[in-house]
Amino acid sequence: MYDKIKFLTAGDSAIVMEFGNTIEKEINAKIAAVVENLKKKKLDGILDILPTYRSVLINYDPVKISYGEMVDILKGLSEADSNKESDEVRLIEIPTLYGKEYGPDIDFVAENANLSIEEVIKIHSGTDYLVYMMGFMPGFTYLGGLDERIATPRLKSPRLKIEPGSVGIAANQTGMYPLESPGGWQLIGRTPLKLYDDTKEPPVFIQAGDYIRYVSIDKNEYDKIAKEVENDTYKVSIKKVKRGDLHE
Repeated sequence: MYDKIKFLTAGDSAIVMEFGNTIEKEINAKIAAVVENLKKKKLDGILDILPTYRSVLINYDPVKISYGEMVDILKGLSEADSNKESDEVRLIEIPTLYGKEYGPDIDFVAENANLSIEEVIKIHSGTDYLVYMMGFMPGFTYLGGLDERIATPRLKSPRLKIEPGSVGIAANQTGMYPLESPGGWQLIGRTPLKLYDDTKEPPVFIQAGDYIRYVSIDKNEYDKIAKEVENDTYKVSIKKVKRGDLHE
């Protein structure tokens, strides 16, 4: 498997393993397996492991481990282990209030798709989305698997302020804003969950390789969950499921 992987230096204390140049579930599964194997090894000297759509950045301490040793370790991961896709995945349910002030662009998404708002909600909440990677800020999710019927171009002029928890669409991707920020995604809803919480460890409960299922809720449910989140009594639904039980 390693004949096609590129090992690139990133400064004097990081390596990039590049698996390809396209966004594919197969590539992402290999990346997830490598990340899992590296974490299991608990190697002294590895400081951080950051997966992306098609690569992994490994930060390491060059005093404890050399570049050559790092490459040998990464190449030493067995092909069988790295190609093995776990039969179970984490599925996280995200309660979401769609439309109106919580999703001000859902009307445009529906019009662009020649669908009703109700159909957009049904389609968006009817798919389980693979978390390909996290970025551009802590907790921001880049999700794959958006139904092409509701794929929508980005805003022509980005907003200066987007509320935390906002759920959006940009082209053939969907994702969530964990913090207040500017952004150009079409906003279709909002979750009352706190997607980034610096008082928790880890501060982000979603990770690359998870699956996200959006659950449509009404305003009363939103307010109830928001209050429970504020009081730190809400328990996010995170469960292990078989891949065959996912809605993809």
